[in-house]
Amino acid sequence: MSGKAAAAEDETSEFNRFVTGLGRGVAGALFLALPMLMTMEMWHLGFYMARERLLLLLLLNMPLLILLAHRIGFEETFSWREAIRDAIIAYGIGIVTSVVVLTALGLLRGGMPASELVGKAALQSVPASIGAMLGRSQLGDDEDGGDARETAYHGELLMMAAGALFLSLNIAPTDEMMVLAYKMTIWHALVVAVLSIALMHGFVYAVSFTGGHELSPETPWWHAFVRFTLPGYVVALSISIFALWVFERLGDSSAVEIMLSVIVLGFPASLGAAAARLIL
Repeated sequence: MSGKAAAAEDETSEFNRFVTGLGRGVAGALFLALPMLMTMEMWHLGFYMARERLLLLLLLNMPLLILLAHRIGFEETFSWREAIRDAIIAYGIGIVTSVVVLTALGLLRGGMPASELVGKAALQSVPASIGAMLGRSQLGDDEDGGDARETAYHGELLMMAAGALFLSLNIAPTDEMMVLAYKMTIWHALVVAVLSIALMHGFVYAVSFTGGHELSPETPWWHAFVRFTLPGYVVALSISIFALWVFERLGDSSAVEIMLSVIVLGFPASLGAAAARLIL
């Protein structure tokens, strides 16, 4: 009887941890995605953006969620199967949270075409699902946050891509980003690029934030710069190009205009990439 009681207690404890993880996921989705849920450009994009580009964005988000789930999922995961399960749950939380908030704000109504309803909810579910997955990392207690595991080099790059994508989703749809690119010169772009790289490197290695990667005295300073910072900036620029293309912000722009837009968006994207290594 005592064995059955212990097993029942373990099941209850596991269920409680899972429910707590769901609660943190909802909180993370609201906390991190609410600015985009209340941004006019995101509402419009959900209506008119090309559906094949939206589908590509949704598909790209899934492997990023799986990686995050494997590292910081709703509960400790021991296999990729469990990570996939957590990623699907995070996507579900993102979808439900987006639908509830958009409906409460009067942005989803019964008379709208199905394509508009689905488009708005699907687009907003991407940042909301990332926020849901980050909920455990940011809103969990120290005990939960201490089980983050070592990540391979390619995993580090994918985490940086997740952070860059999240912040890019905040900025890429806005008109202000295009205005900034229009007002900038090549020299301004060079300064922004250098500043992005310097801040990205400093956030992770120089200021010793919690979660940063401090260098041993024997390691030359350029090792981390070449191995992580520069590849991370390339990842941030690649995500910026992808975000601008997905949100149809490039259009018939010239090569110089595209370069300026990418560098402008690469500034927040690089900070998001650096932050991903700090908080995950």
